[in-house]
Amino acid sequence: MEATEGNMASTPRIGLALGSGAARGWSHIGVIRALEQAGIVPEVVCGTSIGALVGAAYAAGRLTELETWVRGLTWPAIAKDLFDWHLIGGLIQGAKLVDFFRARFDDPGIEHLPKKFACVATELTTGREVWLQEGSVVDAVRASIAMPGLLTPIVRGDRLLVDGGLVNPVPVSLCRALGAEIVIAVDLNWDLIGRRAKVPELPPTVDAPMQSGLIDAVFGRFRERTISASALPSVLDVLTTSLNIMQVRITQSRLAGEPADVLVRPRLSGIAAMDFHRAAVAAAEGERAGKQAAQMVNDLLA
Repeated sequence: MEATEGNMASTPRIGLALGSGAARGWSHIGVIRALEQAGIVPEVVCGTSIGALVGAAYAAGRLTELETWVRGLTWPAIAKDLFDWHLIGGLIQGAKLVDFFRARFDDPGIEHLPKKFACVATELTTGREVWLQEGSVVDAVRASIAMPGLLTPIVRGDRLLVDGGLVNPVPVSLCRALGAEIVIAVDLNWDLIGRRAKVPELPPTVDAPMQSGLIDAVFGRFRERTISASALPSVLDVLTTSLNIMQVRITQSRLAGEPADVLVRPRLSGIAAMDFHRAAVAAAEGERAGKQAAQMVNDLLA
């Protein structure tokens, strides 16, 4: 018995922190599969936004069912069956989404999941980070994924909750608080900003030669360009891109102060926030990145 207890004490408790990233979150499935193939089984699972959804399914032992469903998604079916368009508080009310998951997945309560699980939300009125560690799994996930402007906020007790990505996009700190000694963190958004969009050339005006000479004289070969109205992104694109910028910056700051032991960074810049029908692509990239991370974890455990 003493030898067994000694062996158990020498095995670090592994935690998995699954980050936010909308449709890019299906990459989490591939990461988990790669870790499993390497014999790495986290005991603690924490998630933010889409990471909360995938993490909850994994903690409940229902990842296979979730994976089967997401791999069969088509955009028309998503828009018809899961989105109940709304104009107050967000574009989507979210009732269809909640009903869908309640009908297909058991909800024993967070406290009764096979793996220790928690997820992050944000209190809208104060901006405080909220750790959801008890009660309905579906309700907790719904609060964590309430992306501002897209999904309506959720009332939980006396608090109004929105997406946890506003305060903690990759919840390493939550994993540590739940007892994880080695934390594997998955950052889905690290490569989304910093790429320069090509600015379209504008047709010359009547005064172009004179303007060109003046600008060249003052600024050398740099010329002022403006983007035409037809090239401007949609309202949803502006919203999601702005949230991407915010989450990338917050993630960088949080990870600097609360570093993970192993950081997994799938390359997902080609997948848009609403590309929920591209699960196969996202999961494959997650598996690729997960295999690299698995080697790093095994080195730590050696």
